[in-house]
Amino acid sequence: MMSVLDSIKSRAAELKKTVVLCEGEDKRVVEAAARITKEGIARIVLIGNEEECAKVAPDADLTGVTLIDPLTSDHTAKYAALLYELRKEKGMTEQMAAEAAKDRTMFGALMLKAGDVDGYVSGACHSTANTLRPGLQVIKTAPGTKLVSSCFIMIAPEGGNKYCKDGVFVFADCALNICPTSEQLVEIAKASAETARVIGGIEPRVAMLSFSTKGSGNDSKFANTVDKVAKAVAMANESAPDLVLDGEFQFDAALVPSVASIKAPGSSVAGSANVFIFPDINAGNIGYKIAERLGGFTAVGPVCQGFAKPLNDLSRGCSTDDIVLTVAVTALQAGK
Repeated sequence: MMSVLDSIKSRAAELKKTVVLCEGEDKRVVEAAARITKEGIARIVLIGNEEECAKVAPDADLTGVTLIDPLTSDHTAKYAALLYELRKEKGMTEQMAAEAAKDRTMFGALMLKAGDVDGYVSGACHSTANTLRPGLQVIKTAPGTKLVSSCFIMIAPEGGNKYCKDGVFVFADCALNICPTSEQLVEIAKASAETARVIGGIEPRVAMLSFSTKGSGNDSKFANTVDKVAKAVAMANESAPDLVLDGEFQFDAALVPSVASIKAPGSSVAGSANVFIFPDINAGNIGYKIAERLGGFTAVGPVCQGFAKPLNDLSRGCSTDDIVLTVAVTALQAGK
């Protein structure tokens, strides 16, 4: 039986999408570009030049990889003109746009905006802010979407997990939105459900998490998170009635059938959830790391959600394997 990771890469390969990797100065990125191309996971445009790529990764075979250097490319002027049109109302001049278009992360975002590539991946040697800023400025959010969020695809360890029947969960938002409002939790839930379908290959059952189950807890003296999550559940059920979603749940009520039967009898989600929406980034970040380190799950991401076109940020501590998988995820997002 094909593993979840192999399934993600195999499904991505069928789409034959083109993804830009913005950091040809990084050994891991160059090696990933070579592997992705050799394995046929996606077509790769690598922003860099032959000399630097050969210097940082002399053994990488870049046959089939398209190398582009913004300092010498014939396309830079076109992208600068596009950037100027997009940002002139914000005070950007043509000269400012010409300089900004030479930046590799911005160049990659402009390639995506122009439709010259299908997806964008950066962040191996740039901060999240440097990676996502061009996305927010140039790509912007998808129509009808107000929020960019993130999730982790949590893949069960070898041998499986008795509560993870499909071998994959989705946790959100563990990386971007610090303390989302009820409205933002709804956006995160909808986006994460879509990610579960497109990337995880599962039919989402969404649990909105809290330290309370169906009103069992009350934190009115503190942050009012119980009310916030309960309100989000009501809003989501109204705006997306076809989405299987319920809460507020404690994690065990969302996951364990025997606990669910006591704490939330009759719920369509309790005891069988596979998409978990955390009330804030503290809970989400702690939760995914516990699952990863103690539960043996593999955390893929953070996967960005809500952009008009697929754009993903790497951790600066990422491995070559992480980059390969992130490109596969990006290709699947482009093919939805």
